[in-house]
Amino acid sequence: MVAGILTGQGASAWSAFYGCLAVVIPGALFARGLRSQFSSISAVTAGFGFFVWEAVKIGVSVAMLAAAPRLVADLDWLAMLIGLIVTLKVYWLALLVRQKRKIA
Repeated sequence: MVAGILTGQGASAWSAFYGCLAVVIPGALFARGLRSQFSSISAVTAGFGFFVWEAVKIGVSVAMLAAAPRLVADLDWLAMLIGLIVTLKVYWLALLVRQKRKIA
């Protein structure tokens, strides 16, 4: 919404939103994969599962970015990348907020 307000173009807002999705969807797949029963059998399978699901996450992210020009009409690459970067930084902000809650 911020991208749409700042630029006055709906294409920029959709591009930024798609950039956010390119972070959130692979991250959700990664988290879901790590919560599977296979990943909790032993330390070895947990470690293997981590690497497999990280590879899946990276692959889905790259595929989503490669498919962006075909999926988003009038794609604004800058808005998409800004949406992607801002979403990645929010993860760090959430981590910092969570640590402060544990301390207090």
